Amino acid sequence: MGQAWWRPYLYSTLRQVLGARDKFVFDCYHIMSYMNEAVDDVRKKGHRAYRATGDQTLADSRFLWLYAQEGLPRKHHERFAQLRALNLKTGRAWAIKESLREFWQQPTREAALAHWKPWYRWATHSRLPPVIKTAKNIHRQPHNVRTFCTHRITNAVAEGLNSRIQTIKNAACGFRRFENFETTIFFHCGGLQLYPLTHAIPG
Repeated sequence: MGQAWWRPYLYSTLRQVLGARDKFVFDCYHIMSYMNEAVDDVRKKGHRAYRATGDQTLADSRFLWLYAQEGLPRKHHERFAQLRALNLKTGRAWAIKESLREFWQQPTREAALAHWKPWYRWATHSRLPPVIKTAKNIHRQPHNVRTFCTHRITNAVAEGLNSRIQTIKNAACGFRRFENFETTIFFHCGGLQLYPLTHAIPG
């Protein structure tokens, strides 16, 4: 979604690709990344305010708020439950973020819209500026958020491949020629069978 969020890129694609309006899908991973950033912005502001009074309630809690509810490691359950019971602004931002995750589980575009409308009202009336800003940014192109319910695709594979390529690049500390970089990518990511035919494949 990152580049697609940039209006010139979106409008150019809509002009050049036949039927693009119904094919363009804003990736749920990137939308949730923006929501996580909003939650973290709320946490940082809250932490600064608490710390100014000597209160360390939100200290070292950054990653707790970025987990999905079911993904939180068991060792953090007790502390996170205590934080949520405090009715913090960060807790409200987290709850709004978690509710948005349910959007991607809706079976149809109609169900997604029914979930979206109350969620958007909740987010934009939250009195949490980072959350309000993010919700309005998402709402700029609601049609291409809901197209996920039709196509059910993400760019997770592309993101994973790009991550591997960046790891290769960093491990090599750069390449003198692009051709060498390209060859190394194919070597590591091309699914090559590297065992000699005269040797048994382990396992």
